[in-house]
Order: sequence, then C-alpha cells, then structure tokens
Amino acid sequence: MGNLKRKLERLRLIRENNERASREVVEIWDSVISKNLENLGKERYVVLEQICIAALDCFNLGIAEQCIRELYDEFPNSTRVRVLESMLYEADENYKSALQILNDIIKQDVNNSSARKRKVAIYKSLGKNAEAIKELTEYLKIFAADVECWQELSEMYINEHDYNKAAFCVEELILHNPHNHLLYQRYADVRYTQGGLENIELARTYYYQAFLLNPRNMRALYGIYLASTAIINNSKNLSAKKKEMTNKIIDWCLREIRNKYAEKGISDLEEQLSALEI
Repeated sequence: MGNLKRKLERLRLIRENNERASREVVEIWDSVISKNLENLGKERYVVLEQICIAALDCFNLGIAEQCIRELYDEFPNSTRVRVLESMLYEADENYKSALQILNDIIKQDVNNSSARKRKVAIYKSLGKNAEAIKELTEYLKIFAADVECWQELSEMYINEHDYNKAAFCVEELILHNPHNHLLYQRYADVRYTQGGLENIELARTYYYQAFLLNPRNMRALYGIYLASTAIINNSKNLSAKKKEMTNKIIDWCLREIRNKYAEKGISDLEEQLSALEI
C-alpha cells in the first residue's frame, strides 16, 4: 500500500504541473495501478482518465480501452468519457467512428469545447485544412477568448496563404495581449509577406512597436530595415523628404544592428551585414 500511495502522489504531481509524462504514467499503471483498481479511493476516476490519455499517447490502445470501460461503468452517459472513446477511435485511425461520436456530442451540447477541438484535430490529421478551418472558426464564434485557438487559426490561414484572415487572427491575439512584442512582430511578418506598399508600410509600423516593447528583438530590427528598403525599392513616387527619412531609418537600423552584434562579440560582422546593403 505504501508503494501505491507514492505512485498516486506522483500521478497527482504530474497532473498539478500539467505535465504529459505519458511513458511514466503507463509504467505506473503496469507496475501498480492495474493491480489495485479497487484501492484508488476518491482519485480512481481522475487517475483512470489520466492513464487513458497517456496510453493513447503511447499507442497502447488496450490500456486505454480498459480505462474507458471502467469509466463507462460508473458514468454511462458521460460526454467526457465519450470524447475519450472518440480519441481511442482516432488513435486507431477509425476517423469515421470518432467523428460520429463527436458530432453526436455537439448535437446534444453545442458548447462542448472538447468535442469541437477534437474535430479540428481529426481534420488536421487527415489534411483537410478547409474543414479544420471551418470547425475552428465555428468554435471561436462561441469561445472567442481562446487565445491558443486564435493562434492555431492564424497558422492555418498562413498555410493556405490567406494572409488577410491570418492578420485578422493576429489582431485578435494583440487585443488579448497588447504587451506581447512577439505578436506585433508576427503581425508585421504577415503583412510584409502579403506585399504591396501599404502592407509593407504597415508592417514597418508593427516592427517598430515590437522593437519598442523589446529592444532586444533583433528580428523586429531587421524587419524595420527590410521594410524600409522595400519601401524605397518599390515606390517610384516617393517624395524626396520621405526618401531621405527612409534612408535615415535604414542607416539607423544598420548602426543598431552593428552595435548589438558588437556587444555580443560576433566576428566577421561587416561581411554578414554586407548582404543587407541596398
């Protein structure tokens, strides 16, 4: 019993720290838990769920199926257990059955976030990006504050080269976290990739903001330089005053880059910077 108590404490610690540690969890099942199911006390069902997910990670479907049976015995109508069952089918590449379970759950409860996320994961694994985007968009109509899903949706749109919609997703991320310099940098990257003078000028503005929030963000500094260079090279009607100001920005960027690299003692700096010259 002492060993069981130690193992339960270890499982509890893994849950509290939000660790995956799937191999270790399965090993704990094999060595102790599977022989002491009746002695798990009030943690019995949360432990079974933890072990089920770990077993799916390790593709040990037999253990996962056993845990699901135990959970169904106690909670025969639980949507949470049904989501686990869909994950079992998904791991076994029986996507039709997995989607059927998830669709049934959503029909009963349109606000079931777990089922909706699993559908997105299945469509992504099948390479059906359009369906995954549609499902995630529907999800975000209900759970608009889910920052991770906005991030995921932006990446999906980038993969589809739909930069306008990707930029919209990053705008949502900035609204949720306006002090994160990486989000401004990401938005600038999207606009710069999109191209066109208006987008490049907007990109430079956001690179500036990223650099202001974190002066150590070298990518943002390079972005200011590249956007300024692109503005000069792609604008035939640039006024003399604006061209002069843009050249000053370029010189400032190169000076800042030299200073920051010199602080790190990087050799052959000038050779590397020569690739950036207009």
